[in-house]
Amino acid sequence: MSSHTETNRSHWNENAASYNNKFEKTILQIISEIQARRDWIGVDWVDESSDDEDSNFGIKETPRTVRLLDYACGTGLVSRALAPYVTQCVGIDLSEGMVAEYNKSVANQGITPSEMSAQVGNLLDPSNPSPAALSGPELYEFDISAVGLGFHHFDDPALAAKRLVERLKPGGTLLIIDFQPHEHMHHHTHAAAKTVTHMGFSEVDVKRMFEEAGVGEGFEYVVVGKGIVFTDKSDESKTVSRKVFMARGSKL
Repeated sequence: MSSHTETNRSHWNENAASYNNKFEKTILQIISEIQARRDWIGVDWVDESSDDEDSNFGIKETPRTVRLLDYACGTGLVSRALAPYVTQCVGIDLSEGMVAEYNKSVANQGITPSEMSAQVGNLLDPSNPSPAALSGPELYEFDISAVGLGFHHFDDPALAAKRLVERLKPGGTLLIIDFQPHEHMHHHTHAAAKTVTHMGFSEVDVKRMFEEAGVGEGFEYVVVGKGIVFTDKSDESKTVSRKVFMARGSKL
């Protein structure tokens, strides 16, 4: 494990238990933005209002599955946004603490682990492309792989895109939500600054990564509104505003 990877793991373990409460308003805002763009994301979602019975013939069809891989899932922001429209959410994160918070939230809502669960893991070790713990068939053939505000923490975002695309079925979607280019964070003000490796991504940057990863088909990059304010309820002096983008592309 690289020193930066360990820094990330340690930081998020320390902050996992307080994360949802500290950033509740911001999390809810981003969830709303994702849900408002679900048609744009381009996945053939499960329709909550439909059933599997043909109204004309009374024939029960085989239930359709729609599976989400939520990588660097944290406490489950992307999973929470898309859970109503998929049949299974699978989270993976470096941080044991974040995974525990994700799974605790799932259990508190009475959702079964088969529908929504997270596990500890790292898909981004250059020397270990398929860790044994993450090599099972249940961790492939996803309809959508997503990273919500995690790309700027990765040593090699281009490698991340490739590894996530490997987990998609043909025609599957890669979705990235992250920051547009911005100024450097002040390390003495923001504890999370030590975990950041990239100060945002331009459309040109992201398009290149998507094309190299094999999801250039239907590539789109949109800026979310006028920006999102990240407010730490425990210390409002740490409030920052960031322009957020969403990018999507399909696996050929």
